[in-house]
Amino acid sequence: MIARPSTAALRLLIAALLPLALTSCDKPAQPIEQAMVTDPDEWPSWGRTGSEAHYSPLDAIDTDTVGRLKLAWHFDLEPGYTASTPLMAEGKVFLTSGHSHIRALDAVTGKQLWEYDGGTRERATSALQMSWGNKGIAYDAGGNGTGHVFLVTTDGYVISLDARTGKEVWKTYDFPDNSPRNSNGAPRVFGGKVIVGFGGADISPARGFVSAYDARTGKLAWRFYTTPGDPVTPGNEKAEAVMRKTWPGGWTNPDGTRRGGGGTAWNAFSYDAELGLVYLGIGNGFPYNQAKRSPGGGDNLFLASIVAVDVKTGAYKWHYQVCPAEQWDCTATTDMTLATLKIDGKDRKVLMQAPKNGFFYVIDRATGQFISAQKIAKVTWADHIDGKTGRPVENPGIRYAGKPGLFELWPGPTGAHSWMPQAYSPLTGLVYLPVIEQGALIGDGQKGGGEITAGMGVTLIPEVELPGSHKSFLRAWNPVTQSLAWEVELPGNWPGGVMASAGGLVFQGQIDGRFVARDARTGKQLWSFKTESPIVGAPITYRMNGRQYVTVITGSGGNGAGINSPGNAAFRTDYRLPRRVLTFALDGQDTIPPFVMPDLVPPTDPDFKPDLARAQAGAMLFGTRACLVCHGWNAVGGGAAPDLRYSPIITDAATFRQVVKEGALKMNGMPPFPAFTDEELETMRFYLRARAQAAPAEQKALLDKARTAQASHAKPQDFAGTWNIVIQTPVGAQKAVMVLKVAGNMVTGKVSADQGTVEVAGGVKDGRAKFQGKASMPMPITVSYDVTVRDGKLSGENANGPFGSFPLTGTRPQAR
Repeated sequence: MIARPSTAALRLLIAALLPLALTSCDKPAQPIEQAMVTDPDEWPSWGRTGSEAHYSPLDAIDTDTVGRLKLAWHFDLEPGYTASTPLMAEGKVFLTSGHSHIRALDAVTGKQLWEYDGGTRERATSALQMSWGNKGIAYDAGGNGTGHVFLVTTDGYVISLDARTGKEVWKTYDFPDNSPRNSNGAPRVFGGKVIVGFGGADISPARGFVSAYDARTGKLAWRFYTTPGDPVTPGNEKAEAVMRKTWPGGWTNPDGTRRGGGGTAWNAFSYDAELGLVYLGIGNGFPYNQAKRSPGGGDNLFLASIVAVDVKTGAYKWHYQVCPAEQWDCTATTDMTLATLKIDGKDRKVLMQAPKNGFFYVIDRATGQFISAQKIAKVTWADHIDGKTGRPVENPGIRYAGKPGLFELWPGPTGAHSWMPQAYSPLTGLVYLPVIEQGALIGDGQKGGGEITAGMGVTLIPEVELPGSHKSFLRAWNPVTQSLAWEVELPGNWPGGVMASAGGLVFQGQIDGRFVARDARTGKQLWSFKTESPIVGAPITYRMNGRQYVTVITGSGGNGAGINSPGNAAFRTDYRLPRRVLTFALDGQDTIPPFVMPDLVPPTDPDFKPDLARAQAGAMLFGTRACLVCHGWNAVGGGAAPDLRYSPIITDAATFRQVVKEGALKMNGMPPFPAFTDEELETMRFYLRARAQAAPAEQKALLDKARTAQASHAKPQDFAGTWNIVIQTPVGAQKAVMVLKVAGNMVTGKVSADQGTVEVAGGVKDGRAKFQGKASMPMPITVSYDVTVRDGKLSGENANGPFGSFPLTGTRPQAR
């Protein structure tokens, strides 16, 4: 059903009265802005409105009725990227999947009305242009009664589609040169302008910018550059002057090429129509190492900043920088929520953001004045934010340039909060944050490796085993008091996006394949639905014919499907799991057919013979050639692409070459990598074969972990003596000899392998022996063991400091 003008007018009237109605029955904790509740029936933008609150004023589904929520309809999607947020307008649900594949579905029945393929896979010329996929699209009703859907393809085309038919209205190209770029964030339509950003600052010093196109014609309205350089766009002279003085050493090499840059705005935009301001969330710099990017120092604006610009002209108004002189992949590219908060007895129009750096910020959105900030997660790079200056008070030693060793960085590169949307409810006054607790190791660049991307100037290990890591939470945060209201620990370490509603609910998908509704005031789970697949994208809610619906798209994806995959390894995130659009309503009548995922079985590879050195060389190639971004850290698939440990392609050299180097599966989303030499291909293929050999033992260890963690009946003397142990490392099984002595409950001994010997000491408690020692790899690390004895066999885990925990088994030497 398409809303007619009379219906739309009625909706606007209801929206105008809604704050009064809410106040009369349930006084909101904070003032409700008109922009936040307008047009309650629809969800036409990424955050529903320009306030980016991911909040709906609909309340038919509430804390009392949510138990009746059932599936109303579903739509099956093909394999591919689906970690995206749908839209609803004109009686249609619009969504993007894969690489710029757009669909319109009937909002009541789920019937497909039209589809459009953006053509990325045919055109893409680099792996970056095919990485991941679109997180969202945009919609605008237009001024002539004809709505339009807008998308930005990952390779840079900005396209307007007729919302009724899916036909192209206009199409333009956004990238001005051949610097490596991609676009996968959702565009926005603010003030008649289509706001577009792009990514790529992790791999080159390309100059960041944001473009605004006229929504009706596609003509470029303005372009705002986020790092200094030429050209200087009309109306942007003030911004250029502000930026240049914060790069005292310049940003170019003697030959004129760019030495430093970045500042890409690939995800977050907000809009205040009353002030006429668009807020831009700006990303990190490149190289990461500021000593290489900007040898003269400086804050390097507008890296890691929130910038306000005039919606009509793109002219600079103000900025606030969350990480001055950033050098830790610190970005301000997470959602920026606009709201009115009563602070010190006065209403303040604010912008709220939890960027990657681990703090939650409240700033005045008219002026950029700092109001407050506090930590929402573990933070080691800064102690606090100075209340007078708004600048971070950095911890000693975090400026790593020229210093030996690695610094323990919390949050790591994925941030305490990544791109997954937060939500804000004026009824509770709380912001609902999907939070990641994950540390990393970072330090000055070293010869011989350590750089995930060449030229970044640092040694970075983003996936490390540190106490308290590999965790995620839903945290309800009070922005006025800057305090935690409640929290829920979530499965895995890649939390889904969040949506809040006037029904007093918070909806969120989980990596374990559950879609959950919680009480917004307490965090108590009130309802859940089991899907076959993880959920990362944020849900939406809308109303048609007086009935409220909730829609979410299933499927793993995004950065967490690659680098963060070990934290989710205990959950099935398989690329082949069904991906669906699921829509719920009270007393829905739809059902999903049963689905049984086949067991994971590595391919038969009888000719494989272990070679530790070759496997390690292959692991380095896999890590530094961007393979891990889609296929997972240590080749543990996270759902964004096939888990290569179980792929038959790795057992055949010719097929592997055709796929990886020649692009045989480009139309399936696998880009070609022609730069690989044949020798490098074979070395990396050997590594993947080694990972396949280790996969069964690793999977068994995950399944047995809960059982082996329980106290056993082993006695201290059961551990004494010599054990031949096997540790299943990411590069293959490694053998060692463990010799233990037991005195009472104390354990001492040594573990010897080809790499050397580690002296260990510890104790026995509740049938488990826990002991550790010091080693160097090449930095000093702690090597620890947690083992038990059952039926005369040793089992447990070996943890190599920050580099991971690995399954361990052991047997007694056979008597000769």
